[in-house]
Amino acid sequence: MASHIGDVDYVVRAEALGFSHAWMADSQMLWSDCYATLALAAHRTSRIKLGTGVAISGTRPAPVNAAGIATINALAPGRTFCGVGAGNTALRVMGRPPHRIAEFESYLKTLSPLLKGEEALYHHEDRAIPIKHIMPDKGFVNFQDPIPLYVSGFGPKSLALAGQYGDGAVLALSSSAEAMTYVWHLLNEGAKRVGRVLGPDSNFYTTALTTMVVLDDGEAIDSDRVKAECGAMAMASVHYAYDQYRNFGHQPPNAYAEIWEDYTALLDSYSKVRLHQRIHAGHNCWVLEEEEKFLTPRVLKASSMIGTQDALLQQLHGLRDAGLNQVMILPNFDTRFDVLERVARDIMPHLG
Repeated sequence: MASHIGDVDYVVRAEALGFSHAWMADSQMLWSDCYATLALAAHRTSRIKLGTGVAISGTRPAPVNAAGIATINALAPGRTFCGVGAGNTALRVMGRPPHRIAEFESYLKTLSPLLKGEEALYHHEDRAIPIKHIMPDKGFVNFQDPIPLYVSGFGPKSLALAGQYGDGAVLALSSSAEAMTYVWHLLNEGAKRVGRVLGPDSNFYTTALTTMVVLDDGEAIDSDRVKAECGAMAMASVHYAYDQYRNFGHQPPNAYAEIWEDYTALLDSYSKVRLHQRIHAGHNCWVLEEEEKFLTPRVLKASSMIGTQDALLQQLHGLRDAGLNQVMILPNFDTRFDVLERVARDIMPHLG
């Protein structure tokens, strides 16, 4: 969820409906502070797992993220986790690039032992400084109950880091069981560096970011309701593709070919000085009026799970059999409760 200090009822309702995890996104120029929101959610819930989805390496030093999530673990012992990523949107919206792979790996080397309450090396300028939380007593933080580390990885190198350092991985949604098998291969490229072998039968936890719309009988993929429930996820993926295009020259996915010329022309009309702010406007919450025309069936389907109950269950069962443990859904902000209820009613009872 987009962290919102006044939206804790959403987590409370998710727990009542049987959802397993609440992932609080971390993006300081978009939403409320994730740790403040997690603290309120910890007080209002008793079973649902709570954590960052994901905390950003480039905006908070590793000791800060470790202390933040260990504080939440003191409030919600045994049901806290730490998701971490290099932070495309959180940094791009400030006009900065996310951490490079070498920087991200150095960050994970520091963060991983700190989450266990152990000593780590913190790199500052040309120094490697030994640090640890020196007052873990009296309930300030909790390292006694494990804090699983879930590493966000969308490319081969970041997936390898997830396999090397993580207890699990936050992934892009695989298009098929075959694609998920390839993800396991990439995870194992990192795991073998530390003598691990990962696979669907291991304890390594995998979750994929998307959202979900259960179609009514005869409903079109691009109906007004579908757009109102998953349009923000679709446009956030387009925003990401545009960042990759303008910063690295990467061509967009084929699903965006039909809109790309008009979309890039729209953004070219904005001042370059503040373009970094405009790209991510509405990010994963709503769609700007001038971007609604880009919500074609292909664009919507590229990032979201949209289908009949039977089709979605078939897709989920295939991904489960290939080793995906969880789907993380992030609906439009104004329709988030509707999506929560529909998925709980039509999908979750059939996943046993």
